[in-house]
Amino acid sequence: MIDQVTIFYLSLVGGITLFILNLLGAVPVLFLNKISQKLLDIGLGFAAGVMLGASFTSLIVPGIEYGGVFPVIVGILIGSLIVAMTDKFVPHLHFLIGKEGKSSRIRAVWLFLIAIMLHNVPEGLVVGIGFGTGNLDAAYALMWAIGLQNVPEGLSVAFSFLSTKEYSRGKAFILSTLSGLVELPLAVIGGLSLTFSQNLVPYAMGFGAGAMIFVISDEIIPETHRIGHEKLSSYGLILGLIIMLLLDTVLG
Repeated sequence: MIDQVTIFYLSLVGGITLFILNLLGAVPVLFLNKISQKLLDIGLGFAAGVMLGASFTSLIVPGIEYGGVFPVIVGILIGSLIVAMTDKFVPHLHFLIGKEGKSSRIRAVWLFLIAIMLHNVPEGLVVGIGFGTGNLDAAYALMWAIGLQNVPEGLSVAFSFLSTKEYSRGKAFILSTLSGLVELPLAVIGGLSLTFSQNLVPYAMGFGAGAMIFVISDEIIPETHRIGHEKLSSYGLILGLIIMLLLDTVLG
């Protein structure tokens, strides 16, 4: 069993890694005016594939092996329900479908930033949960997988802000970077939450998987399929899934 201090530092490193890779994904916005929407949709499809693979190989299957199928199922249901309720009641904005939640006075930029942060919450938590389980090989595989898919996400968010023509390259970069910052403290919270009771492990792993799968279905796939790039984004998803399987095999 890994002690609490070690889990704290490992989760912190995991959160920092996610943040840095999100930041690197946003860097091209400082030099380019535009990136093909096809490329962005392929990148988001790739991110969905990584998240989908990670949900099963690093969370659901190990969770079942650790504590049985029923705690994992309970966790999946709770994770998906919390994300759904948060999406319904927390004010935020999607460029495609407009405002969601109850809001009338918050500026659009902050509403969109909140939407991206809500999307990133499960990713930060699951990396911390990975370290909290004590299975470091699997945790590192999960960290690099989620970090890798943060690159196209950071890229997409930065150019989404730039495309509004209301923000300079510098501001688009900063806003995209801020959207990824939420993953750092959440990774620490996810890791430390399991130090109180190892009985929570299968529930937490199911929770992380349920939250990510809900985000894939509710947010990423509709976004990548909205303007006719379904097949390209699906190829990206398959590639992301393969990469996650390779990472899990090599590192896990």
